[in-house]
Amino acid sequence: MQAITLRPLSDGDSLDELTAMLHRAFSRLGRMGVNCTCVDQSVAVTRERIEKGACYVAVCDARLVGTVTLYGPGPGSESAWYHRQAVASVHQLGVDPEFQARGLGTDLLAFAEGWAREHGYQELALDTPQPAEHLVGFYVGRGYRPVESVRFEGKNYRSVVLSKEVAQQDSTRVFVPSRPFPGYHPTVAQVGRIALV
Repeated sequence: MQAITLRPLSDGDSLDELTAMLHRAFSRLGRMGVNCTCVDQSVAVTRERIEKGACYVAVCDARLVGTVTLYGPGPGSESAWYHRQAVASVHQLGVDPEFQARGLGTDLLAFAEGWAREHGYQELALDTPQPAEHLVGFYVGRGYRPVESVRFEGKNYRSVVLSKEVAQQDSTRVFVPSRPFPGYHPTVAQVGRIALV
């Protein structure tokens, strides 16, 4: 696999490029008839979702190939699980189809778990469309358990909210340093196949 770097989204990154990558990453759901937000969201929606949390991008040869946005508790969410003070959540986790099935999604999820642990959360949660059995299976296979079923406003499907305890250090994972602010660049670390800067 080519070298991939994970870093905070910067002002120099193109939200047009990021949005287009999310559209490609979620195109399978679109073909299934699932109107998931990332299937066709506008650049303005991408920006709005990023501004609610901490966005990281995976870059390969100056190209955005993956992303994840992490939120703290969301009292305004339609998911009651997301209201819990001990729960962080994952949003806009996407990998360009050209880079799928290579472990990048697993590495982004491992990074998100480290981020949640470093920020003092006990659980990391996410939601995915119930009809997307391949995604539900992916998360369950990585230790996530279903905790809630929600029909988010404007969606033609129910979502399953899955959560995983992250408070205990998992000895099989690499320690990931905290990146609390955009522009903060700690020394390079490694998680899976991604260099973190």
